[in-house]
Amino acid sequence: MQRIGVYPGTFDPIHNGHIDIIQRGARLVDKLVIAVAINEDKGPLFTLDERVAMMREETDRITGEGLGKIEIVPFKNLVTQFAADVGASVIIRGLRGVADFDYEFQMAGMNARLNAEVETVFLMAEANNQAIASKLIREIARLGGNVDSFTTPAVAAKLYKRFSRT
Repeated sequence: MQRIGVYPGTFDPIHNGHIDIIQRGARLVDKLVIAVAINEDKGPLFTLDERVAMMREETDRITGEGLGKIEIVPFKNLVTQFAADVGASVIIRGLRGVADFDYEFQMAGMNARLNAEVETVFLMAEANNQAIASKLIREIARLGGNVDSFTTPAVAAKLYKRFSRT
């Protein structure tokens, strides 16, 4: 039986913290489905197609022994329903600190009530990624700051271009 995990998020944009969780999560399952949220309420900087393309480009670079297959899929329904639709038994979530834990703990409880067949697994962010957040990266880039240490060169270039910086 294949163990399938789902790693949901907006990924606007994908950053080093996400990549770390993807690499580690892909070692826990046979197949990791990265669920890119269609969440217009958040007012994403990048379109869904751009976020999916960035995710594919970055995950194509992830290699190594013991990694499950990685698939990128947009979604707009409840993550528990999405997990059931793709046959996942695990939802993988990254935690940066205590503030994340409070929210994620509540979400995991609600998800368990919605679908008791899907378990939430929390992975702590590596110490050097704990302060990284997509919202902060967008703000730094918008204000002309350097985001090179927070994300990949390809994603940083897209941010600089979006904010008309060369």
